Amino acid sequence: MKENRANRAHFAPGLSCFALGHAQNERTDAMIQTKVANSGAIMGPLYFITSGALFAGANTAVQGAAMHFGVPSATIAFWQYALASLIVIPMVWNAPWRSDRPLAHLLRVGLAAIGVQFWVAGLAVVPIWQAVALILTSPLFVTLGAWLFLGERMTLPRVLAVLVGGIGGTIILAPWADAFQVAALLPVGAAAFWAASSVVTKELTKTENAGTLTLALLVLLVPINGVAAIGSGFAVSPEALWLVALSGLLIAAAQYLIAKAYTVADAAYLQPFDHLKLPLNVGLGIIFFGFAPPGMMWIGAAVIIGASAWVMKDEAG
Repeated sequence: MKENRANRAHFAPGLSCFALGHAQNERTDAMIQTKVANSGAIMGPLYFITSGALFAGANTAVQGAAMHFGVPSATIAFWQYALASLIVIPMVWNAPWRSDRPLAHLLRVGLAAIGVQFWVAGLAVVPIWQAVALILTSPLFVTLGAWLFLGERMTLPRVLAVLVGGIGGTIILAPWADAFQVAALLPVGAAAFWAASSVVTKELTKTENAGTLTLALLVLLVPINGVAAIGSGFAVSPEALWLVALSGLLIAAAQYLIAKAYTVADAAYLQPFDHLKLPLNVGLGIIFFGFAPPGMMWIGAAVIIGASAWVMKDEAG
C-alpha cells in the first residue's frame, strides 16, 4: 500500500505536466485556428477586390472591341477565354490536373458559360455602369445559395452589408431617372448564373486548390464558347485584336484570384466586397467611353466601401 501511494506520488507531477502540456497544445491550436480565420477575413477580401478591379479592366476592353470595332460578343467571349487559358497554364502548371469531382466541375463551368454569354451580350448594347449595376444582384443570389446549399452562417452583419451595398449602387445609378431597355435584363441573367457557379466553386474549394479550379474553368469554357461563336464567326479585326488579348490576360488573373478568395473565406462573407466593382467599372466607363451615370456616384461609392469595410472589420474581430 505504501509502495503504491509512493508510486502515485512519484507519477503525479508527471501526469500534471502532461495535462498542462495538453491544455497548452489545445490553446496553441485554438490560437493558430483563430489567426488562420482572421487571415482569411483579410486576404479573402483583398483577393476578391483585386479580382474585381481586373474584371473591370476586362469589361472595358470588351466594350471597346464590341462598341467601337463591332466585334460580335460571342466571338469576344471565345477568344477572351481561349487566350486566358493559354496565359493561366504557366501560373498553375504545378497544380493537380486530375480531379475526383468532374461532374461538379462541369456543372460549375456550364453555369459560368451561360453567364458569360449573357454578360458579353449585355455589354455590347448597354452602358457599362448600367450593366454592372444590374450584376449587383449576384451577391444576393450567392449569399442565399451559400446559406441554403453550403450551410454557411447567415449573420446579421453579412445580410446588412449586402443590402447596404445594393443601396449604395442604387444611389450611384438613380435607375428611376433612366428607362431600362429589354437588353438591360441580360446582366441580370448573368448575375443569376454566375451566382450559382460561385456557390459550386465554394463547394469545390473543400477538395480542390485555386490552380485546379482556375484551369478547369478556363479550359472547359473554351469549347463551350466556341460552339456559341459558330454563328458569328471567329474573325477579329486587327485594330480590335489588342483589346481582346488584353481582356483575356485580365480574365486569367481575375479568375485565379477569385478562386483564391473562395479558398480562404466564406462565399457569403465575400459578397459585400463584390459591390466595389461598381465604382471601378463606372470610373473606367467615364474615362474611356464617357458613360457617366446620372446618380450621385461618389456618395453611393462611399456607402458601398463603408459597408464592405464594416463587415470585414466585424469578421476579423
